[in-house]
Amino acid sequence: MDAEAGPPQNPTSRHKCSACYKQYKKKEHLIEHMKTSYHSVHQPRCGVCQKHCKSFESLREHLTGPLPKGICSKLFSQQGCQLCLALFDSPRSLNDHRETCCLSAPTRLGTSTVPDMDSQFDCQYSSDENHAGGFPGAVAIDCEMVGGGSDGSLELCARVCLVDEDENLIFHTYVKPGIPITNYRYDITGLTEEHLRDAMPLKEVREKILQILHNAESISKVRLDGGKARLLVGHDLAHDLYCLNMHYPDHMLRDTAKYRPLMKTNMVSHSLKYLTRTYLGYDIQSGTHDPYEDCISVMRLYKRIRGQIHAEEDHRTLTPRNNIVAIPDSWKSKELENLTPDELYAISKSDYKCWCLDLRPRLAA
Repeated sequence: MDAEAGPPQNPTSRHKCSACYKQYKKKEHLIEHMKTSYHSVHQPRCGVCQKHCKSFESLREHLTGPLPKGICSKLFSQQGCQLCLALFDSPRSLNDHRETCCLSAPTRLGTSTVPDMDSQFDCQYSSDENHAGGFPGAVAIDCEMVGGGSDGSLELCARVCLVDEDENLIFHTYVKPGIPITNYRYDITGLTEEHLRDAMPLKEVREKILQILHNAESISKVRLDGGKARLLVGHDLAHDLYCLNMHYPDHMLRDTAKYRPLMKTNMVSHSLKYLTRTYLGYDIQSGTHDPYEDCISVMRLYKRIRGQIHAEEDHRTLTPRNNIVAIPDSWKSKELENLTPDELYAISKSDYKCWCLDLRPRLAA
């Protein structure tokens, strides 16, 4: 009788997530975890055990934190890059990689290499870019703010800089705000009344920036799917766009302050200074802020993240307006209890658009 009944069920058996390896006593708890974790091939992953992490910071804690995973930490310390967190097959390969991964700080405006602009610079950026592969080009922006109002707390844009993907300066100008400046914030901006004496009016600045970004594309096409318009890269873009009184479609923005893998484990933004030091290997914003230096740094961050190689994933549920993925219909099925952990992972999708997808061609209209 006992033999025919088969082996007894293990009462301590647990259900393990195939992505982050969390374990649950009940299958229904694993399913609820999968519904809200949005595990996918685009999440940062440990090169040793392949554990998925919500952010690069949580991956860094897994590898080098106060309580690192033993075997992962040991192998990473010998063959892992502290900047991009990639794992290599040998210390020699790691040393070769470090020569290109650790970058030097960009030259600031006002040097012999990149002379400062008395008022403005506009290179008449050509409109031939999308890239040869059909994926969209990108432009990085940085604005320097001064203060307005009786207490100087109003944010007023006083300087704008744009660079392209090759780190070429394509637009730079001082900006004349619409209301009087009451605090130049000299210790941070380095700006004085003299810099803004012949500055370009804010409306004209906004028109020039949009001309560069639209790339001769119609506004309706830009709003629909981008067309041949350029992506706008920056740090805390909502703040810059607000101070410029400018709108650009959300699906065309690439913000290093809001990109989930670059955020803290509690989903709070890091500073650009921290991200540059941690992921590029050099310091910025020592003394007064330089918009050209910040532009190049944010572009380098974007390109580094964009260049990651991930497997194909179906993003048909992507919402163009905000880059957020809807909960797939498969999670509403009553058959989830019958799926294995690997099958649950297979139907899980990102809830953000990975920047690696920017290197895939836009669909022809």
